[in-house]
Amino acid sequence: MRILGIDLGSRYVKVAIMENGKIVEKFKISTVKFYKEYCSYNGRVVVDYKKLGIEYFDFGVSTGYGRNNVDIENFEIINELKAHAYGAMFQTNLKDFILLDVGGQDVKVIKVEKGILTDLDLNDKCAASCGRYVENMAKVLETSLDELSMHYEEPVELNSTCAVFSESELIGKIAEGVSFERLCAGVNYSLYNRLKPLLTKFKARNLLVSGGVARNRALLEYLKNDFDEVNVLESPEYNGAIGCCYFGSLKF
Repeated sequence: MRILGIDLGSRYVKVAIMENGKIVEKFKISTVKFYKEYCSYNGRVVVDYKKLGIEYFDFGVSTGYGRNNVDIENFEIINELKAHAYGAMFQTNLKDFILLDVGGQDVKVIKVEKGILTDLDLNDKCAASCGRYVENMAKVLETSLDELSMHYEEPVELNSTCAVFSESELIGKIAEGVSFERLCAGVNYSLYNRLKPLLTKFKARNLLVSGGVARNRALLEYLKNDFDEVNVLESPEYNGAIGCCYFGSLKF
C-alpha cells in the first residue's frame, strides 16, 4: 500500500509518501510554485503528479490551511490538528503528549491523551508568534535564520506586540548600538513570550515541538525553563504530511 500525504501550508507544500508503514520519501515546494506549475482547478485542485515526480500511489490524504485550498481531487481531507496529532504519534510512538507546532503563519498547541486529541489552542490571527515574524526580523538584521536562532543570552527587550511595529522597534535598538547577539536573542525571546500564554493552560512535564521553527535553538532553550523535557520531532517540517500518511494507513 502506497499512501501520499500532502500538507498545503502557507509558505510551503510538504509531501510525504508512505509504503508498507514506512515513510520512503518526503520533499517540499513553495506553495505559490506548487499551485502555479503543478496544479489546475475544476472545482477541486487537480495535481499533475508525474510533473511533481510521483509515479503512482494507492490512496491520498491532504490537509492544510483552508478547506477549499486543500480539496485535492480524489483525496480525503483531514483537518490540520488531526494531521499533526497523527504525525506526532507516528514519529514518536507516544499516545500522551503536548505538541507545539509553530508554522509560517499560525501556531497550534495540541494535547493528546491515549491517542485522542483532548484539548487545543491556536493563534492564526497574528504573525508575531509565527515563523514569518522570525524571517522578517532576520532580514532586518541582515542575517540567516540559522545564525539568528543561535543567540538566546541577554536578550534586548522588545515590547511591541505587533510584527510590523516590532521591525521599527528593532531598527531603533540597532541605532542605539545594541550588540548583534543581544538583538538576535531579543527576537527569539519575544517569539517565546508570545508562545508562552498558549502553553500555560496545558499542564505537562514534556513537550514535543514541530513546524519550521522547531530547530530554533534559542526557542528550545527558553522552553526548557518551563518543561522537564523538550523534544523536536525527527521531521518537524513534514509532520502534517506524515500525519496524513499515517491516518491513511489506518484505514486499510
